[in-house]
Amino acid sequence: MPDLLIELFSEEIPARMQKRAGEDLQKLATNGLVEAGLTYASAAAFTTPRRLTLTVEGLLDQSPTTREERKGPKADAPEKAIEGFLRGAGLTRDQVEERETPKGNVLFAVIEKPGRPAAEIIAEVLEATIRNFPWPKSMRWGTGALKWVRPLHSVLCILTDEAGHSVVPGEVDGITFGDTTEGHRFMAPGRFAVTSFDDYSAKLARAHVVLDASERGNSIWNDATNAAFASGLEVVEDKGLLAEVAGLVEWPVVLMGKIGDDFLDLPPEVLQTSMKEHQKFFSVRNPKTGRIERFITVANRETADNGATILAGNEKVLSARLADAKFFWENDLRTVREVGLEGMAKPLADVTFHNKLGSQAERVARIEALARELAPVVGAKPDLAAEAARIAKADLASEMVYEFPELQGIMGKYYAEAAGHNDGVPEACEEHYSPLGPSDDVPTAPVSVAVALADKLDTLTGFWAIEEKPTGSKDPYALRRAALGIIRLVLDNKLALALKNAFAARIGLHVAMLAESTSSDECEDLEKNLRLDADFQSKFDAIKADREGVLHSFGFNDVGSKTLPLASDLLAFFHDRLKVHLRDQGIRHDIIDACIAMQNNDDLTLLVKRARALSETLATDDGENLIQGFKRANNILTQAEDADGVEYSYGADIKFAEEPQETALFEALDTAEAKIAPAMEAQDFAAAMSAMATLRGPIDAFFEAVQINADNQTVRRNRLNLLSRIRTLCLSVADLTKVEG
Repeated sequence: MPDLLIELFSEEIPARMQKRAGEDLQKLATNGLVEAGLTYASAAAFTTPRRLTLTVEGLLDQSPTTREERKGPKADAPEKAIEGFLRGAGLTRDQVEERETPKGNVLFAVIEKPGRPAAEIIAEVLEATIRNFPWPKSMRWGTGALKWVRPLHSVLCILTDEAGHSVVPGEVDGITFGDTTEGHRFMAPGRFAVTSFDDYSAKLARAHVVLDASERGNSIWNDATNAAFASGLEVVEDKGLLAEVAGLVEWPVVLMGKIGDDFLDLPPEVLQTSMKEHQKFFSVRNPKTGRIERFITVANRETADNGATILAGNEKVLSARLADAKFFWENDLRTVREVGLEGMAKPLADVTFHNKLGSQAERVARIEALARELAPVVGAKPDLAAEAARIAKADLASEMVYEFPELQGIMGKYYAEAAGHNDGVPEACEEHYSPLGPSDDVPTAPVSVAVALADKLDTLTGFWAIEEKPTGSKDPYALRRAALGIIRLVLDNKLALALKNAFAARIGLHVAMLAESTSSDECEDLEKNLRLDADFQSKFDAIKADREGVLHSFGFNDVGSKTLPLASDLLAFFHDRLKVHLRDQGIRHDIIDACIAMQNNDDLTLLVKRARALSETLATDDGENLIQGFKRANNILTQAEDADGVEYSYGADIKFAEEPQETALFEALDTAEAKIAPAMEAQDFAAAMSAMATLRGPIDAFFEAVQINADNQTVRRNRLNLLSRIRTLCLSVADLTKVEG
């Protein structure tokens, strides 16, 4: 079986596109080969800045012969029907068979397709792959019609077996397939021929090309960390930057340079961001001081002066870049000293957050009010939480964040410290965006938690109020991420927060503010869409008439337990995100549904505590078998109630028990009830579930020994009421009807 080697050699491919391009080449080519009947043993793709390479081992030397049988119309069918059948089969009338069947004589076509040589199939598949390659962006050049990410110079395509190698005959847009390639652009110019993948990779290595991107990345990281270690320093890890730099060079040469003394006092995040974004440099940190003191750059060639000229040029360009950063930093500090962070934030009044949700300044005012309300829940001082919320987004108006948006929050911390804020306020400025993803750290400082919750709650309730919800895979405002952030903040900090009231309060606030800026007709449409209840309707009308009441008419205490339908919808959205979050921790959806069906399901800490206890209980034999006993009791009881037209929920009395197993079940239920009720009141779900699981044995024994539908109607009714006790007791812990199994 021959091995196939393909290389598509071009001008430099953007680093961000290389990994996906290698995957696409492998997928398109191998799928095309398999569809044509050429199976293979293994395949692998490699990428460098100037080439996409695919090696396929153990390929069939030709596709197998296929035989297909098609059933046609009856032999005496209309001539047009027969002609259509023959045309589709590509045969003449004398080439088809006439067979006798129970329905009469029927025409059958036997179509045999002989196998094709591998080279012929490969040429077709490769041309189609190149012409239909899914580059994010592509270009045409010269007079050709082919589109590629950068001008394509050559196509290497060879088959290798024990007898040697052969070039697959083919061409695309005037580029003829061959068996030659090029090495490093500067260190090994000129083309050379290859005979196999092993020969190809060995000759590339001698021509100063490291074919494997992961090998280039490992080489860069090892050389960089060794160079830093030799100077008593450490490289700041950045996997994304490492992957990008590995895609910029074919022969990585690591060089360590110095940062000018004038810039060493800049915040380390500023140095790191500036060097990464503009120069693709790695930051080198002094572990004793935490300062960024050096940088690592990766050249694409070796030089006679060991990179001295390259370093000198990079240091010169870096100084110019950092001079800009220093200018922004000093200007921002001057603004903070002169007008404070609240003064810095004044331009936010002219920055629109959303055309229906007002400016950034209005949003900050809402977050401040909400952070103050949330402060007692998270253990923060209300004044500190409000102070932090008021200045948390001030750095959005800074010159530094305008230049480097990814530094928002981080710069807020530095500016807050410079302005004299303390007691957790600067940290809240940095942490209130967190967590941004499932692996991001969750704030635990009370002030940070209050502001982070307020920020995300305002975002979610605002977009819910204007009906801008995620749909399918579309989530332009990252509302799923915001919901997951709230879930993690609540769970990791073990907060007792009634989300539904919080949702109703904030949605009401947004509705009120919308009423201030919309016409009468638009207000009427809004009221219909929100389906306001009577209490909210009166508030809504009052706000429309009284502009001064907008920011104070919807507080937690004011709303109480009255909620908008939208608040319930938003809570359901949270429950869906919670299921995804807990699924990764091994808790099944049906178990979560069983707990969501209970009271206080908007207290996520309580909900998850119940779900974990139920999950652990059901993982035991007693718990698993108890579910079966509960479902059996519930099914029998439900059928009896439907048939009799009554509800069996009162009057189970032990004096009517006839069997010892029946008496034992009464006693077991009494014992379990005595434990479950106080455990549930104390929110000790583990103890409640454990007590419930002890019913497994008595329930099993009861069903084995006792006939529910006894002839004596008093006994039958008593036993059905006993089943009702089982159902009621189990459902007091969780809605077991939703548990599968």
